[in-house]
Amino acid sequence: MKIHVTLNLGEQPRSFNLNGRLGWAFFELHKAGKRGVTPIERPAPRWSGYVHDLRGMGIAIDTEMVPHGGTYSGHHARYRLACDAAVRVLA
Repeated sequence: MKIHVTLNLGEQPRSFNLNGRLGWAFFELHKAGKRGVTPIERPAPRWSGYVHDLRGMGIAIDTEMVPHGGTYSGHHARYRLACDAAVRVLA
């Protein structure tokens, strides 16, 4: 997936393109809105890696640890985009 992102950072918006899995991950975060996404809801091999890379590009993403039950109960991350952004899918 290839997307064009514009981060609305006050008076100085920042635009760039994201490709592949980073584009997909950002698109999923943007689409999820305030609810956010978890690896359980939207399976992918390395959500934590995608979030790490996106943060390294200056994109604000919040992480909330939430409990889950079941045979392998524990906690998992819920990621939320913490900045205003516009996304356009590129052909």
